[in-house]
Amino acid sequence: MSSSATVFFLSEISLSIYELCVELVLYSLCSIPPLSVVGLSEEQAIEQAHGDILVFTSTFNPMKNTVSGRQEKTVMKLVVDAETDKVLGASMVGPDAPEIIQGIAVALKCGATKAQFDSTVGIHPSAAEEFVTMRTVSRRVPPANKPKHSDFVGKKIGWIFFVQ
Repeated sequence: MSSSATVFFLSEISLSIYELCVELVLYSLCSIPPLSVVGLSEEQAIEQAHGDILVFTSTFNPMKNTVSGRQEKTVMKLVVDAETDKVLGASMVGPDAPEIIQGIAVALKCGATKAQFDSTVGIHPSAAEEFVTMRTVSRRVPPANKPKHSDFVGKKIGWIFFVQ
């Protein structure tokens, strides 16, 4: 499957051709609260990974809900390649999710790393700032169905022995 698609836009003035990246398709569910996703989900990243995946999550009550007394929580997640530090995906459930994830999509399209997210100053008070202040790894997940060195220790494979 191609990683890009050609899209034609016909206007009164000209025909424009754009290359679109289909690997970073944004999904947004117009619900209450809204759900938006860009890039790989945690499951997709684990399936496709060659190394470990780092998952950063945050659940909080946005400032605007605190002031109004609403108890609606916001949930955010970043999925990161542990080896390259590249952000592979982001998701959010909560108010303004489509607007916030649209901005995150630009960063992912540019190949942003977790370090770049971390070095970005967040706008306070905003829910969006949470994406650039998540510093603690929620979980480190090994790739799915990939043999590890320890799976082969002491076993003969062809003429090669793996030793510890």
